Amino acid sequence: MSQSARSSAIQAITNYRPQNAPLNFAETKPQDFFGCNVFDDRAMRQRLPKNVYRALRKTIDLGESLDPAIADTVAAVMKDWAIEKGATHYTHIFYPLTGQTAEKHDCLLQPDGSGGVIAEFSGSMLIKGEADGSSFPSGGLRSTFEARGYTAWDVTSPAYIMENPNGTFLCIPSLFLSWTGVVLDKKTPLLRSNQALNREARRVLRLFGVEPKLAIVPFAGLEQEYFLIDANFNFARPDVQIAGRSLFGARPAKGQEFSDQYFGVIPQRVLSFMMEVEHELYKLGVPVMTRHNEAAPSQYEIAPLYETGNIAVDHNHVIMATLRNVAKRYGLKCLLHEKPFAGINGSGKHLNYSIGNAELGTLFNPGETPESNAKFLVFCAAMIRAVHKHGDMLRATVASASNDHRLGAHEAPPAIMSIFLGDQLTDVFEQFRAGRVNGKSKKRRMMSVGVDTLPPLKTDPGDRNRTSPIAFTGNRFEFRAVGSSQSAAGPLTALNTMMADSLRYCADWLEARLAEGVTLNDAVQTLISHIIDEHSAVIFNGDGYSEIWHKEAARRGLPNLRTTPEAIPALTTPETIALYESTGVLSKTELKARHDIYLEQYCKTVRTEASLAIRIARTIIMPAAVRYQGELASACAALKSIGKDYRSGTLDDVAEYLWKMQDGVFATEAGLEQAEGMDNVLEQARFYCDVVLPAIAEVRTWADRLELRVADDLWHLPSYQEILFGK
Repeated sequence: MSQSARSSAIQAITNYRPQNAPLNFAETKPQDFFGCNVFDDRAMRQRLPKNVYRALRKTIDLGESLDPAIADTVAAVMKDWAIEKGATHYTHIFYPLTGQTAEKHDCLLQPDGSGGVIAEFSGSMLIKGEADGSSFPSGGLRSTFEARGYTAWDVTSPAYIMENPNGTFLCIPSLFLSWTGVVLDKKTPLLRSNQALNREARRVLRLFGVEPKLAIVPFAGLEQEYFLIDANFNFARPDVQIAGRSLFGARPAKGQEFSDQYFGVIPQRVLSFMMEVEHELYKLGVPVMTRHNEAAPSQYEIAPLYETGNIAVDHNHVIMATLRNVAKRYGLKCLLHEKPFAGINGSGKHLNYSIGNAELGTLFNPGETPESNAKFLVFCAAMIRAVHKHGDMLRATVASASNDHRLGAHEAPPAIMSIFLGDQLTDVFEQFRAGRVNGKSKKRRMMSVGVDTLPPLKTDPGDRNRTSPIAFTGNRFEFRAVGSSQSAAGPLTALNTMMADSLRYCADWLEARLAEGVTLNDAVQTLISHIIDEHSAVIFNGDGYSEIWHKEAARRGLPNLRTTPEAIPALTTPETIALYESTGVLSKTELKARHDIYLEQYCKTVRTEASLAIRIARTIIMPAAVRYQGELASACAALKSIGKDYRSGTLDDVAEYLWKMQDGVFATEAGLEQAEGMDNVLEQARFYCDVVLPAIAEVRTWADRLELRVADDLWHLPSYQEILFGK
């Protein structure tokens, strides 16, 4: 790499001028074009025959099977709508086990036999597509020669139009299955878990005399964090470009310790980017509400309103793609890696989780008197039991090589799965455990601000806890451990499945007691008392970062699965297999496939980073250090030649750091060679974790020290200071 790469990047950002035409929200108001590119309820109601529309709504709202007879009509209307929007192609969007978005585009136009073309899109084409079932990770579920796979229309998530400077295409949210019916994606288990959750939640509600018409569904609010850096810096840093994170980089003199980035004034270039992202998302019906600076320099957040879980996941994939695409228009690079820069906060994707429907609202709403809200207490107790019984499995769903850098690093929740309830709910549940429910709980208080022009402010009954991985925040649980680059489908599926299992347990308990002649009130009290007595170990309201908690968690028997190789085996324990098979979400074979795929992805990620570290150290960092070593040696020799005995401490440092970095490179190479010879994927992942990653860290230690010694004009890699503070 030439010195011009770094200097050109700095010059480019200095001379940056906006290239895009400014948006004008005064002339084109968001409310006038919101959802214009979505085949949503409004479009269906206007365009579909009434009987077809009603039949389709039954499938969407009530979970009834889709009537194949209406598929041709829906397809024809959807095709006409898409062509009016300029579409020439359609694609079944799906989420393979890579966790990314996949799509294959097929043309809507077919030769008419007379030298022209006609638009063709039948019900069968809408319902089912075909994709290669062996080119995606399958964990042994498919062999290379067994290639057939199917995409299947997810009728519960609306189709939409994606725009490109040269045209548009129709996107159909879909499932992805093999020819044998084995699940190869992340959406199918999510939809199955929705069914299990609805089935068991309705059993509990029925005992309270509640029979909702609409299905009980999960709701999700996904807060997406990300970094933005100038694209020129991305190209000048091979590690950031390929691995998504910096493998080298000395800490700058200033990081985030001044707390001046969080909620600070958004830089103009970044704000312009955010506004265009929102403009694109409005057209796709994504209800984005929040934008702000995050804690680390060059870190930001975007968050939509709550939506049904399936659509929230789809929208989050759209958000991630839109962030990446729009960033390019502003000469920026959007980094979704969980830890792109050492020494400052990484990025997460907080999953705010609740269950309910439009008739009932959220079933996690305690009301003003949670101690007397029996339905809420049962559903909340079910969540407590679920996390205590299956916390290790939930941890596994957020395990990855990139998220390992973030979890437990005093910037994100620890790897120990616990629940924060707050003072009010903790007090209520403790009353049940003690068998002395007094009908009172801590209430909201009025806070006097001390400013005459302001009225007293009503506070929440309890504080929030940002160190807890699963925190109750008023009417939902916030799962904070999801990584910024991950699909939220896996964690959401796990939460649904855990809750379905716990609600089934609650329904069985209550039904048995009622059959014995016990009143519902007494049955509920004994159920809650039992759950809290058995599972209160998972409740913790203190500082999750503290060593005291880590010791206390061990005493309580809570697992602390710090790394991916420690966490992933929880996917194939007998308890996890029984959980997923009994709820009909995943089979033992499908769970084993995920176990192997995620470990393989971990190994490939570390292998890539190790190869990059070796190449950058040898071809960029070492040559710069050797050149500087030569300059220093020449200067010392020149002084000695005129009779001055001069010794440079910097020269000694550079020589020492070079040797030690080279030793680290040799160790990394040896580790890679040894890892490649391993057949067992779990053994290989553990080796990468325990041997190769520390070797990479050793190379970095000495490289970063060299950065602080080598003359700046010889150092080719853009520094943290330039990358993070160059806007």
